[in-house]
Formats: sequence, C-alpha cells, structure tokens
Amino acid sequence: MRASQIRRVVALLMVLLGTSGLAQDQNERRQEQSVEDGIFNLIPPDSITEHSLKPGNDMVPYTATAGTLDLFGQNGQRSAKVFYTAYVAKDRPIDRPLTFVFNGGPGAASAYLHLGLVGPRVLKFGERQDDGTRPSLVDNPDSWLWFTDLVLIDPVGTGWSRPTNNEDAKSFYGVRQDAESLAKVITLYTQKSGRLPSPKYLLGESYGGFRAAKVASALKETQGVLVSGIVMLSPMIEGRFLWGADDDPLAAALRLPSLAAAELERKDAFDPSLVDDAERFAMSDYLVALAGPPLPAPSADAFYARVSQLTGIPHQQVLRIRGFFGDIYPKQSAGEGRVVSPYDAAHSVADAYPEAATCQNDDPVLDGFTRAYGAAFAAYARDELGFKTDMTYTLLNTDVNRRWEWNGGRGGGDSRVTATAATDIRDLLSVIPQFRVLVAHGYSDALIPYGFSKYVLDHLPPALGAGRTQLGLSGWSYVLHIADLPIGFFTGRPYFLKGFFEVTLPQKGD
Repeated sequence: MRASQIRRVVALLMVLLGTSGLAQDQNERRQEQSVEDGIFNLIPPDSITEHSLKPGNDMVPYTATAGTLDLFGQNGQRSAKVFYTAYVAKDRPIDRPLTFVFNGGPGAASAYLHLGLVGPRVLKFGERQDDGTRPSLVDNPDSWLWFTDLVLIDPVGTGWSRPTNNEDAKSFYGVRQDAESLAKVITLYTQKSGRLPSPKYLLGESYGGFRAAKVASALKETQGVLVSGIVMLSPMIEGRFLWGADDDPLAAALRLPSLAAAELERKDAFDPSLVDDAERFAMSDYLVALAGPPLPAPSADAFYARVSQLTGIPHQQVLRIRGFFGDIYPKQSAGEGRVVSPYDAAHSVADAYPEAATCQNDDPVLDGFTRAYGAAFAAYARDELGFKTDMTYTLLNTDVNRRWEWNGGRGGGDSRVTATAATDIRDLLSVIPQFRVLVAHGYSDALIPYGFSKYVLDHLPPALGAGRTQLGLSGWSYVLHIADLPIGFFTGRPYFLKGFFEVTLPQKGD
C-alpha cells in the first residue's frame, strides 16, 4: 500500500473514531440530561384558574396562573425551571401596573410576601398572630391586586424553582447571576403575556430589596426593559451596615432608634415622637460618645443610663460594652429569661438556654410560626390554584445562602460588607425620569433597622431623590421584614401607594 493510501486510511479511521466518540459523548449527555430532568418530571403543566377578590364593596375578578418558565444556557440546554404565580385582574386596561415580587435570603421563596402581604389570600396565625400550628388562609382585603397585577417569583433554588443540576446552580447563586436570571424571567413573562405597555414595578423584602435594585439594573442593561419603580421592604441596601464591625459608631447610631421603638412596644408605650427623640439622641450625643474616647465617670453614668432606658439592656451591661450592642441585644433587652427576635425586637419568647452567656435560641419569628408559610403555600397551590405536584416546596434554602457569591467572592467575610445597591438606585434615578423608590420598614426591626435605609436616602443627591423617593414606617408590633403582619402598614393608608403606582384607588366601602 502506498504511503498516500495509508494516510487516507488513517484519516478515515480517525474520522470514524471521532464520529463514534462524538456520538457516544452526545448519547452520554442525553442520558445525563434525562437523569437531571427527572426532578422536572414532577412539575405539572401550568394551571390557570378563575377567582374573584372583594376588597370592601369593590369586586375584582381575576385570573391566576401557577406555572414555570424555562431558562437556557449558552449551549441551548435548559439550565433551570422557575416557578411563578401570576394574578391578573380581568377587564382592566392593558397598561395596568404590573408588579414582580420576590423575597430575600438569599434562599427564601416568595411565600412570605405572597401569603403575608400582596396576594389575594393571606395566612393568619391565630388571635395573637404567633400560632403556626393552626394557621388559616382567608381572603386578603388589603391585597395589592386591588391596584396592580402581580407576578410572584421563586428564585432558582427556592420554592419549586430548580436548576437542572448542581453544576448549573453556579449560574444562579450570586448577586450578578441572580439579577440576570430574574431579569430574564421577567422579560419572558412580559413577552409571553403581552404586557410590554404596562408600567412595571419590583417589590422585594430584605435581600429582596437589594435584589430589586440589581434586577432593575439588569433589566435595563441586558433586556432593554425599564421599570417605573421599586418597593423595598426592610431592605438590605448597604452591606457595610449589616455585616460591618460591631464597634462601628455610625452603624450603632443608625440601629439605636429601632431598638428604642422595640422597647416602647414591649412596654405598650409606643409613640412615634419618642422614637424621633431617640433618633436625635442617636445621631448626636450617642454617635459622638461612641466615636470618641471613654467618657469620664459622671458623664458616663448619665449617658449609659440613657442608653439602658432606651434599649432595655441593663445598665451594667451597657457600661461593660461602652454603649455598643454586639451580640448581647437579643438576650439582654427583654428581661431575664427572655430573648427577642431581631426581625421584630418587640416580640420575645422564653429563653431555651438561660444558662448560656450569649443567645443560642432559634429565632422566634424566622424559626417559629412563619415556617408555616411553606406548607400553607403548597396546600394553597394544590387546592385553590390547581398546581398539583409531589415536589416539596422549599421555603428557606440554607444551601443557596451558603453558596452565594458576593461581589465575586463566595460566602461571608468582606465580600458581603462591600455589597451595595445604593449605586444602582442612583443610576436608575438618574437615567429613568419616571423611576421612583418607596422604602418601608417596621419601627422595631432590629435586623435591618430603618435608620440604615434613611441614611442612604438622605445622602442621595437632592436632584435625584427629591419627590421620587420615600421612606414609610409602620408602628405595628410585627415588622414588615418577615412579612408576618405587614398588611397593617397599608391598611387605611392607600396614599402611600396611590401616588407611587400612579393609579386611582377607590375608597374602601364605597
């Protein structure tokens, strides 16, 4: 055989072997994809049902859709299924406001805001609103469906939203990845439902508030969709306040008014004017004292007595830590044998570990009655929305939180401290003239106090913030942060949302 013939035979064999290998690789990938898609086989087709809501005497018929949207990677393979619930009022104009809703965590599903605030049904926790053993689902007279259509989204890894596999999860578990994936979901829904003319709003709680700003930026930059505004409930805006040093005088001063509000509520003596007094003290004498050298004895006694009175922390403990709170607040503020929830510092329970020096308790709100939102939503989706699945509903996914990438770094540490949504808010206000921001807090939220958000809004350039940003506060005992009783914030106060959503609201009872 000639050399040229030998080369042709070798080349042919290489092609055949390569084709065989490629076919084998493709077959293996198909088999792998089939195995990975197994979890998706538990997800039923979209379910569309008809309902009606009666806020006051005004009947609002609406269509509910419980379903999923597919996301795909650059290779054309499906990378995730995202579960959503849409509520669309019937016989309303196509340009009716459309609000996309998500919670925070990262790792929290949307059931909190869904059954705790905006949805047509709301979960009640008994007479004292802390009984998760016998929750009841009732009509929500304060549903936001009264003035805006709603799309509630479970980010990948939460609720019934799942990545195709563990490797694909990397495409979703991070600040940038999360924002871009949710921007795609919002765009897909908008196109699918023909809602491009509708003014679009975003609503997020806690990390979801941070997320809302990031998603609004991603929508603008990668999808060509401009939102009209965002509503942020107890939002994390600046990571440096939340995860910075425990001895940061500014962060402590911004937190103090919420601690004072909680102490007033625990004493059944809440008064907004007294909280204003605490805020003035926090941003003057308190801030100066914490930032300066140790106070001399006579001044120190009066100063620490004032801090003790405001917060409920015993005088000697305040003296020992020089007015900073660190990790002693949950265990020291509500009296001996009691611990408070940072989500609502007015709410306390018996200490499970009274002998421990620091708080070892599960959180009374996050780990207590609000856990019932998960099972309640799964039952609601099955029984009322017709979405029947054998897949369990993941209310809180700690693995998502653990794997989260902050500013390119994974997990905690300094990468969280530098996380900020303030720049996104500034940029959006600057380039979208119609863009507005509403930030709402419960007074007694000690985890993300209202002072953090107030500082950000107060330091916006006046040309950006004037008339287009608003801070709203609730005096209800349970705070907006975890959405256990947040509807009280808007009960009888539609003016907060009337101007924001640019809609005319009928008066309840008319």
